[in-house]
Amino acid sequence: MTTTATQGPSQDRPAEGPRGRPGPGPGGAAHREQPAPGAALAVLPGVLRGALAWTDAHRAHFTLPDDVLEPHTQVNATLKPLGELAQLGSTIRRTTDPGTPEHELAGDLVAYAWAQTAAGELLLELLRAEPFAAYPYEIYAAFAGYGLRHEGFEALAGTLTATRAWAHTEQHANRQLGLFNSERRVGVVTHTDAGAVLSRTWLGGLSEPWMFEGPSGYALTHTVFHLTDWGRMPDRVPGRIDGYLRTWLPAWADGCLESRQWDLTGELLAVAASLPGPAPAALLDAVWPVLAGVQHPTGCVPETGVPVEDPAPDPYPFIDCYHSTLVTAFAAALSLRSLRGAGEAVPGRERRTA
Repeated sequence: MTTTATQGPSQDRPAEGPRGRPGPGPGGAAHREQPAPGAALAVLPGVLRGALAWTDAHRAHFTLPDDVLEPHTQVNATLKPLGELAQLGSTIRRTTDPGTPEHELAGDLVAYAWAQTAAGELLLELLRAEPFAAYPYEIYAAFAGYGLRHEGFEALAGTLTATRAWAHTEQHANRQLGLFNSERRVGVVTHTDAGAVLSRTWLGGLSEPWMFEGPSGYALTHTVFHLTDWGRMPDRVPGRIDGYLRTWLPAWADGCLESRQWDLTGELLAVAASLPGPAPAALLDAVWPVLAGVQHPTGCVPETGVPVEDPAPDPYPFIDCYHSTLVTAFAAALSLRSLRGAGEAVPGRERRTA
C-alpha cells in the first residue's frame, strides 16, 4: 500500500506468495478450526502494539538519504516507505483513543516523517523537479489530511493541478481515485468525478470473484482505501460494492492465507474493517488469529512465505517486512474500531454518494 508511485510490495519482488498446498503451520484452511466469537478482539491489541513497537524501533530505516532529490535515488526505497509511514500512521492516530500509547506513538511517527521532509520543504523541491509526477502531491496529501501544511507547496501545486496535463494524466482507475482523494484532502477542486472512475475499477465492475489474484487484489484494496479516505469514511462505499465485498472477502482472505500472502491478507482485513454498517465479525475472528500467529515476537510481519522462527531482533530484511508490518498495524486499528463500534455511529461517516 502506498501514497506514492507504486502499490503493494516492492516492484522487484512478486506480489504473490508460493502457490500450492501449504505445509504445516499457519496458512492452511484445513488446519483452522471454527473461530470462537471474540477471537479477533483477543489478539488485536497485542498485534497493534507489537507492530507499532517494531516500527518505532526501526524508524531510522525511514530516514531519507542526503541525495534523495538526485535522479538516481530510488523512490521505492526512500520516499515510498516514508509516505506509507505518514499515511498509515496518521490513520492509526485518528482511529485509536486519545491518551493510549498507540495513539501517542502513531502521532510521534507521523511527526518524525514530517520532519524528514523538512516540514514540507523537501516535497516542494521534489514538485519543482518533477511537476509532471503525481507522487509528490500524494505524499503531501497524507500530511495535509492530518493537518500538516506547507504554503509554498500548495501555491505551486495549485498552479499545476489547474493544467490540462494534470486533468488528463493517464493512470489506472484505482490510481486515479488515489489522486482524486489526495485533491480532496488538500482541499482543491477535484479534476474528475469519483463515481465515473470507480465504475472503471476491477472492484467497481463487480468482477467475477474467481478472477481475484495478486495484482487485482491490491487494486481492489486501494480502491477501497482511496474511496473511504483510508477507512475514515466507511459510508462512501456504495451498497452494491459493500454486499459484494461481504460475500467474497472470506474466500479471498482464505486463499491469501493458504498461499501465505500476509501483506495482502492484512490489506483485505483493512478493507473488511472499512465497510459501512456492522463489522464482519466472523471474518475478522477467523483471520486475525492466523495473522497474529505469523507476527514475530519483535512485532514485524513478513510480506509472504513461511514465517521464520529465528529469535533474532531482525529476522527479516527491513524491505521485506516494513510494509506488511505497517499494514498489519493499520488493519488492526481499523478492526478494533469496527468491532468495538458495533451498533454505534462511526465518526467521520457521511451519506453514500453512489
